[in-house]
Amino acid sequence: MTVSKLGAAIAALPLLVIAAPGAAPAQDSCPNRGQLDTRYCDANKDLVADAPADPKDWKDPSALVWAYTPVEDPAVYANIFKPLTEHLTSCVGKRIVYYPVQSNSAEIEAMRSGRLHFAGFSTGPTGFAVNLAGAVPFAAKGVGDQVRGYNLVAVVKASSPYQKLSDLKDKKVAHTSPSSNSGNLAPRVLFPEQGLTADTDYKPLMSGGHDKSLLGVVSGDYDMGAIASDVFERMITRGTVKKEDVRVIYRSPVFPTSSFAHAHDLKPELAKKLTDCFFSFRFTPEMTKEFNGDDRFLPISYQKDWAVVRDVAEKSGTPYNKSAYDAEAKREAEALAKKAQQAPAKAP
Repeated sequence: MTVSKLGAAIAALPLLVIAAPGAAPAQDSCPNRGQLDTRYCDANKDLVADAPADPKDWKDPSALVWAYTPVEDPAVYANIFKPLTEHLTSCVGKRIVYYPVQSNSAEIEAMRSGRLHFAGFSTGPTGFAVNLAGAVPFAAKGVGDQVRGYNLVAVVKASSPYQKLSDLKDKKVAHTSPSSNSGNLAPRVLFPEQGLTADTDYKPLMSGGHDKSLLGVVSGDYDMGAIASDVFERMITRGTVKKEDVRVIYRSPVFPTSSFAHAHDLKPELAKKLTDCFFSFRFTPEMTKEFNGDDRFLPISYQKDWAVVRDVAEKSGTPYNKSAYDAEAKREAEALAKKAQQAPAKAP
């Protein structure tokens, strides 16, 4: 089975919790859960899962597996984050393994099932990771003492006639993936006030990634792409896309960038060590260039820093619950399967 097909298969797995025979329901002993899945508890009401009450349920593996959000080709980030992986190996004192995931759903399911111990989640999927996989966001990229954000940008080909969003009615508009904030949810909430409403004025075409949306605009596959500004800027900086070939016709207010989160059930001392090691790391010049000037990781609060993202999710009709996630995961798996079918066959 190829990696792409494996990712699609994982993304399609239902998120079911089956209690052991005779086990008492988790909610019987949990004073507060909020929107978290029934396997987690939030007694201190900070909106993220608490560590298990019983130390026997804490995880202290000999190797820690992690992944980064597939906003672009996952293989790209294996090399980009190699200095971080090496730093964590030395600082934490454990083997650190980077595992490329092919979809947001696959990444969330991997943490939920215990296969990922920490991960970088894209802005939108962070809420699903928190509520359904027990992810505890603790860091984001930044510079100095400032956590950096990004915008949703609407990009068109420079030579196109489109000057404003309302010009894109009945045109080919690319979104990225169902759970993406800037790639799907934010456009559904913010574009209507600019005269363009998804599913009414146009049918969103899921490209499978921010990079794919931008490349599709340049090639003419799409008339406009809704993408994250940080990915847009990275691709310009790399030379993947020429700045003069594209034009931004809309820019949203600032959203927080991707979160880095650990599994809720890591042994507390290990979780503390991991976070301390993140904060002591300084980006290499290559990483700083890749991440638009960011040079370090800074502390974040999911409760405070993700409030605007949770608001967009609610207003877009995609709250961070299991029902919404199952629907999004199904659409994401279908999009991956469709793209796999459309991919040109390799010569034997």
